[in-house]
Amino acid sequence: MARIELKDLRHSYVATPAGPDDYALKGIDLAWDDGGAYALLGPSGCGKTTLLNIISGLITSSEGQILFDGQDVTQLPPSQRNIAQVFQFPVIYDTMTVYDNLAFPLRNRGVDQKRIDARVDEIAELLELSDILRRRASGLTPDVKQKLSMGRGLVREDVNVIMFDEPLTVIDPHLKWKLRSKLKELHNKVRATMIYVTHDQTEALTFADQVVVMREGEVVQVGTPVDLFETPAHTFVGHFIGSPGMNVMPCEVRDGAVFVQGVHIPMTAPINVTPGSGSLEVGVRPEYIDVADDGLPVEVTRVADSGRFRIVETRAGGERINVLTREDQETPLGPAKLRFDPTHTHVYADGRLVAGGSGS
Repeated sequence: MARIELKDLRHSYVATPAGPDDYALKGIDLAWDDGGAYALLGPSGCGKTTLLNIISGLITSSEGQILFDGQDVTQLPPSQRNIAQVFQFPVIYDTMTVYDNLAFPLRNRGVDQKRIDARVDEIAELLELSDILRRRASGLTPDVKQKLSMGRGLVREDVNVIMFDEPLTVIDPHLKWKLRSKLKELHNKVRATMIYVTHDQTEALTFADQVVVMREGEVVQVGTPVDLFETPAHTFVGHFIGSPGMNVMPCEVRDGAVFVQGVHIPMTAPINVTPGSGSLEVGVRPEYIDVADDGLPVEVTRVADSGRFRIVETRAGGERINVLTREDQETPLGPAKLRFDPTHTHVYADGRLVAGGSGS
């Protein structure tokens, strides 16, 4: 396995890019440690797959460097990078048996037959495929085919990184959680460097130790699942992660104090913003808002039961604010007031977190 570093990586599909809008990737600087579990998370078109293909060597970046354990591999072809990649659709040979599919990457590299047998048995046991090693792959269900595809990536011991490009997209929803759990279990056992590309926050947050959130070809935040939820560095991260996402509303800052629609919003520390900092907003997740006797006046417009909690939809002027309450908490429609938890209330300038804004 290898430590992977990306240095000022940029890529354009335009022959002569004239500006930032012509770039699919706009200056990516990342470092992934050997043996870690990482996710690239973002909406369709944000550059996740382009970045993955550049790391694997399927695409050569327009600018920047890719280093594996300090060695520049930017210009090396895929065959010289020792990358294993698992795609959306299982890449297997239907006419071969499960055993032969797993053995194929090793046979291609001239591995001794005794070692092939041992390695195939090891991976088959990890993936719960031991009982079907002699079955032809054509008759397998989609989820088992994808497990087999994962096995083909895991079976080699010389890979620098195993990359997964939306591997659960074609899997039935009721089977996805099983494969997610299996993938996390596999990482814990083999400790291979793994990079998982997805637009699904649940997949990213349950698999990865570190998540890279991308938007429009840029990295907006890198952090643990807890970091991304508790302290979004950008309002986009707050919107994209969480269900419902973070509430964001315009605010004013006067003498270090924060006001929303003229109402003071308590914070744990004074907010320091310089004139011209850009448009200011308050961000707070629905989990950290209470319906109370004092606070921001709102109108409760809808209460939806979501099982373990209720989603209370409110309006403050033209702003919609969602609140999560306990299932047994009654919240009548009509006028109410909202109190924000100061330790989980953030201030943003032009979408980016104001340092020290939350005090958390």
